[in-house]
Amino acid sequence: MANSKKEQIKVILDANFFFVPSQFNLDIFEELPKLLNQRFEPILLSSTHKELQGLAESRSPKKQNQAQLALSLAEKCCPVPIEKASDETYDDVVVRVAAVWKCPVATNDRELRKRLRSIGVPVIFLRQKHRLAVEGAV
Repeated sequence: MANSKKEQIKVILDANFFFVPSQFNLDIFEELPKLLNQRFEPILLSSTHKELQGLAESRSPKKQNQAQLALSLAEKCCPVPIEKASDETYDDVVVRVAAVWKCPVATNDRELRKRLRSIGVPVIFLRQKHRLAVEGAV
């Protein structure tokens, strides 16, 4: 018989969420299981990985450094290949996959949070610059 405590919940990480450690000195991989009160599987969509790679090529040295750290953190995630249509934004892909998988998304993007909440997807975000919070039932 499966113990629900042992089951892992999938959490899709948006690109900007990978910047939390460098911007706010918060270990997201340490804080997420505490917040969720269970083990989780961090999901990195291939489109989000591509977005991070683009940010790593930024003209701003600070943004490049943060993106490089974000890419190294992304290696802790389970990569999921996803096709991004030419008319889709990176956020559109996150919304599409989260809606189908019915799993929470970790993001600090205000507009993306609104879109996800409007379709009933739980959202994990940084609150008051020092702790994670969740909107919606996980």
